[in-house]
Amino acid sequence: MAETHWNKLGAYLKETQILGSIQNTLYWDQNTGMPKKGASWRAEQLTYIAKVLHKRNSSEEFSNLIQSAKNEILDNAGNPGNQLFIKDKERNISLLLKEFNRERNLDPKLVESLANAKSKGYESWQEAKKKSDFKIFLPFFKELIKLRIEEAKQISNQYSAWETLAQPFEPELNLKWLNKMFQPLKETIPVLIRGINKSKKNHWDLNPESQKYLCSKLLDEFGRDKDLVVVGQSPHPFSITLGPNDYRITSRIVEGEPLSSFLATAHEWGHSIYEQGLPSQSHQWFAWPLGQATSMGIHESQSLFWENRIVKSKSFSKRFFKEFVSAGCCLNNYLELWKSINHLEAGLNRVEADELTYGLHILIRTELEIDLIEGGLPAEDIPTEWNKRYDDLLGIKPSNDSDGCLQDVHWSEGAFGYFPSYLLGHLISAQISNQMERDIGLIDNLIENGEYQKIIFWLKNNIHKYGRSVNSMELVREVTNEELSPNYFINHLRSKLNDFC
Repeated sequence: MAETHWNKLGAYLKETQILGSIQNTLYWDQNTGMPKKGASWRAEQLTYIAKVLHKRNSSEEFSNLIQSAKNEILDNAGNPGNQLFIKDKERNISLLLKEFNRERNLDPKLVESLANAKSKGYESWQEAKKKSDFKIFLPFFKELIKLRIEEAKQISNQYSAWETLAQPFEPELNLKWLNKMFQPLKETIPVLIRGINKSKKNHWDLNPESQKYLCSKLLDEFGRDKDLVVVGQSPHPFSITLGPNDYRITSRIVEGEPLSSFLATAHEWGHSIYEQGLPSQSHQWFAWPLGQATSMGIHESQSLFWENRIVKSKSFSKRFFKEFVSAGCCLNNYLELWKSINHLEAGLNRVEADELTYGLHILIRTELEIDLIEGGLPAEDIPTEWNKRYDDLLGIKPSNDSDGCLQDVHWSEGAFGYFPSYLLGHLISAQISNQMERDIGLIDNLIENGEYQKIIFWLKNNIHKYGRSVNSMELVREVTNEELSPNYFINHLRSKLNDFC
């Protein structure tokens, strides 16, 4: 049988994805095990792969393969057969053309400069965070901002500079719509914070080995396949897929915060189980756009679901308390554990923030990004502006840069436009949780009975299976029969506040 244009395109995409997985493997190693002095050579490795990937993704050969496959689909459109499969093929081609045009507009030298700046930015951020000195990171930060603004100029006239940078994370996002989603939160959450009962936090701790034990038991509870998922430690928790049947997640131990690694593990598990449920894992769309996550907002909705709707539930504390006791936990009963997991208090750190205050952390970062990229905010003003906005919205102010503007890894990698996905994820998670309970019963009851596989089955069949066949807002409409609304999340926050005040 003669090789089709579609199959030739698929072979090309597979080679590209292999290169991308090598890039991801180097990133995993950089964050989990690479010696500090290896940073310079790693920067060269990552820069080289970025250059090769850009060349492949913007080449004339790639363009011809896409066009030939597109023509082949059109030629066969009238033939009897699986019209749904043809529709999926057309969607793949549409997404490939969109990404090709984005890549084609980029100067290869800019791609190299960006890859190098990201690697050096990450290295300088680590040092700056360790020494709590933003000035160490500042020159690299300025370079990343400059390069990313230039990237936006080269890519698109359709969107503003910041919107352009946000597209890979949340396709079709625009500032007008984002403000419509976020403004009610900015108006509501500060009012809700004033209703927090200033109860004293129960201070207790677990040694690092006990925390790692609990994280492992948590993943076992959720049904982790140890032949598929490996866990490591990194400065900032993350999840990454290195290839079919190769999923990695990381956590970190925070001194004095016995639940930090536990909640981070639940969060990253949500990312990983989403990746495991994507169409690519059936190999039908391996290496094709349809086998990928539709957006980071959907991705974050999955991680936040497992962190907040599962682990922070009263039923989970009741079910899992015995594991904490066996790990040396000094709390007296599961209600004390539940209250510790859900303690509401405005704090400085985004990753450690409770559900109620978390959104303000994201709003601050999002507004600062937009001001940096589009509003002319000087990079050197970030520590001052960061502290001011924390004081205005949360009523607290960082005493140093590590607890303030250096706490997140994202800007060190030039990931401007990513932060809104976290808050959009909260909105999406709240809305789909409501629908899940309509379909299969109260989440608390499912947890109490240990029916995690029933939950995963619903998520795979209602969220994961779509991949990029639809965009994020189409997916929300498909699942919940309505547009995304901030109201479900606001109602959830009010309910959470009533539980504890």
